[in-house]
Amino acid sequence: MVRFGVIGTNWITEEMLRAGQEVSSFQFTAVYSRTADRAAEFAQKFGVSTIFTDLTEMAQSEEVDAVYIASPNSLHAQQAITLMNHGKHVLCEKPMASNAREAKEMIEAARRNGVVFMEALKSTLLPNFAAIRENLPKIGEIRRYFASYCQYSSRYDAYKAGTVLNAFKPEFSNGALMDLGVYCLYPLVVLFGKPERISAHAMMLESGVDGEGSILLSYQGKDAVIMYSKITNSDLPAEIQGEQGTMVIDRISNPQHVQIRYRDGRVEDVSVAQEKHSMSYELAEFVGLIENRKQQSEINSHENSLVTLEIMDEARKQIGLVYPNDKPLSR
Repeated sequence: MVRFGVIGTNWITEEMLRAGQEVSSFQFTAVYSRTADRAAEFAQKFGVSTIFTDLTEMAQSEEVDAVYIASPNSLHAQQAITLMNHGKHVLCEKPMASNAREAKEMIEAARRNGVVFMEALKSTLLPNFAAIRENLPKIGEIRRYFASYCQYSSRYDAYKAGTVLNAFKPEFSNGALMDLGVYCLYPLVVLFGKPERISAHAMMLESGVDGEGSILLSYQGKDAVIMYSKITNSDLPAEIQGEQGTMVIDRISNPQHVQIRYRDGRVEDVSVAQEKHSMSYELAEFVGLIENRKQQSEINSHENSLVTLEIMDEARKQIGLVYPNDKPLSR
């Protein structure tokens, strides 16, 4: 069994723990929270008794083999590095860091300590993303990738009423690009690698983060168009356009239905069944890496995570989105 501690007592952690019930080697053992009351409440809900309010104590605990981090983005790097320096494996929610500099430090800590470190970006580990990769050659020379993730945030109404919640605070390395744009960019990087040029535009909010934006990325022989928003909705599917046909993906963040629409009018459904909790696939990948003594995933690899953050860094530079974490910590 791989004994897991969790950092973060929010809804995404609850979903991960439900997904863990479908992974045979997963065992939930401990909770970290800044307050003992919240940690105890969350632990009791899931039937565990070990709680921590001190990160170093958790890192030193012999009851924990691995930690799932679902804290605010700005805390990921410091928490992950502390844990890895004490020999803990780390599964870190997306985006795994505030910027590429932090990501490099996290990757170095993983390598130095010989532990597994993986970004918890679920979509690229789902069965239908494997179907996308396997069937891409059918559409011929690829010329364009298009992905959109626009979802009106429930917290935006509070923002407009004058209450700025964490989702719209730069001190937590938040905003639409970090929260939703990453879902469009990470699959692009997994499929096609690093772009040659990036052009980014965004609508900035007064709090200092982006409410919505778009990115045009150029590759040799093709381009990519990304749209993301936390202040509007969109139901557009994603597309990968080739000279022989177009692959249509219902949701880039959680692909369930994938079709190829050929130029001659034929339509081929290449979807595969996804019967498990959507987060169980990333968890199974992570646990499998530990069990097989591998340090990183071939899909959610260190390189793919780093390239994605490098793209986001450049996009943020162009739109003027700066986080406190962009300033290196004093040594």
